[in-house]
Amino acid sequence: MLAYDTIRSGGDPIVALAGGAARHPAYLGDLAGIGTDRFHLVVPHLRGVGDSAHLTPTSFWDQAADLDALRESLGRDKLIITGHSAGTRLALAYAAQHPGRVDALVLITPPPAWLVTVPSDTDAIIAPRRGDPVVRDALARWEAGPPAPIDDASLTAWFRAAAPISYAHWGPAEQAHALVGDVSYRANRAYLDVTPPDDLTALLGKVDAPVLVVAGGADYSAGMAPVRAVADLFPHGRAVTIPDSGHYPWVEQPDAFRTAVDAFLSATR
Repeated sequence: MLAYDTIRSGGDPIVALAGGAARHPAYLGDLAGIGTDRFHLVVPHLRGVGDSAHLTPTSFWDQAADLDALRESLGRDKLIITGHSAGTRLALAYAAQHPGRVDALVLITPPPAWLVTVPSDTDAIIAPRRGDPVVRDALARWEAGPPAPIDDASLTAWFRAAAPISYAHWGPAEQAHALVGDVSYRANRAYLDVTPPDDLTALLGKVDAPVLVVAGGADYSAGMAPVRAVADLFPHGRAVTIPDSGHYPWVEQPDAFRTAVDAFLSATR
């Protein structure tokens, strides 16, 4: 059974899945307080990460079974699930395998290239910042990849060195946030070691639950236009863009993020 943290009390649970892949979920914080007074957050530590480090890491497709076991332990017929970045892969794997057990999905800055064919707009997003030496250095680190030998420490250090390109700004709040949550190399490799089924798009088209896709208007990591296009995979999907925000909209624009997600959650009730 996955370990998990409970943030706040009362109300229905929202299961919040961290990205990375395989980053410790502490970096999610309380997701800017989404659903306060009506929901509480259940934040799993995925296989090989944090308090679930003793569990053998597996792919995001296989970890859908862990998510369903969590649903049963919470006594829920259906789950409200939010995922960030690579965490949206697990959210989508669960929705594809158990469409009738999904109450609602919130997909925050999901990686879009494996889902849609809309061209990336990341070059245009980063272009105005290329003159910033901090951004130039971060881009160079990102493009070089983690230095060998790759282990937890070197992978985490690489993520942090490249972090400035994942935010619209690089101020004190962003710098502090980038230091939260180490990454497990073994769990990272296992999580991504899967080829989704050829009919994934068709499976997602059978998800009848409401889906909100949150894009960052300045998200170099995932882009904006292709992220918004992910919403079109669902019968009841819609997208919202958080302006002046990178890959972590609840950190850079918490009020706008919370307002958008709370409005969506209210409409599902």
